Amino acid sequence: MASALTSYSSKVAALAALFVVLAMHAEAGSWLPAKATWYGAPDGAGPDDNGGACGFKHTNQYPYMSMTSCGNEPLFKDGKGCGACYQIRCLNSSHDACSGRAKRVVITDMNYYPVSKYHFDLSGTAFGAMARTGLNDKLRHAGIIDIQFRRVPCNYKGLNVNFRVQVGSNPNYFAVLVQYAGKDGAVVQLDLMETNKDTGKPTGVWTPMHVSWGAVWRLDTKRPLRPPFSLRVRSDSGKTLVASNVIPADWKPMTDYPSSVQFP
Repeated sequence: MASALTSYSSKVAALAALFVVLAMHAEAGSWLPAKATWYGAPDGAGPDDNGGACGFKHTNQYPYMSMTSCGNEPLFKDGKGCGACYQIRCLNSSHDACSGRAKRVVITDMNYYPVSKYHFDLSGTAFGAMARTGLNDKLRHAGIIDIQFRRVPCNYKGLNVNFRVQVGSNPNYFAVLVQYAGKDGAVVQLDLMETNKDTGKPTGVWTPMHVSWGAVWRLDTKRPLRPPFSLRVRSDSGKTLVASNVIPADWKPMTDYPSSVQFP
């Protein structure tokens, strides 16, 4: 009887260990095949202005650090893939300069050139980072290479979700860029709540905003919007957070309004 119980306990422990391994694998995601190219300066962040079609700026600085990429439509997702993070790697079987080490990149731009189902048009920095030590330039001279990729959590350590009001915004048109959306990175819905002009308190009514372009969301109205505004953000994993009164009454275009909230 004791022997049977020991055997049963061992099987339970083995199954539990297997479930842990499977859970970790599912969280990291399976490696998928893709093609990679690069653009911009060999040691740059892609676009000459360190920006891209998502609307993010200063992608050569923290937290992007030039480890950026264009994504084709299955990755860019009409802007709803902006900010998502992926691990990429190229194996020695693809090119003798490949290290096989995984590197994390952020989707900050788009590229619809039909190279493959999944196409990462990487910054020169990110492309070279897949190489063995000292062979960055050799790898960059390869042109199009086969790589593997998988979705991973982002790491915006020390940053909360940030909202940058866009040029042209006015009382009847409000547009805002959303960035640093925690581990998920990508935002699939943004809603706005106004303030009641009589009570000075939030109305309690959420109005859906719509993608304008990239990671910029907009709201057009026939009447002037009433600030301060609260913004509700939903990431592509379904998580939701609320930045209460994050846009003040005296908001200005081309201004950053950092929130005090972040996705876990």
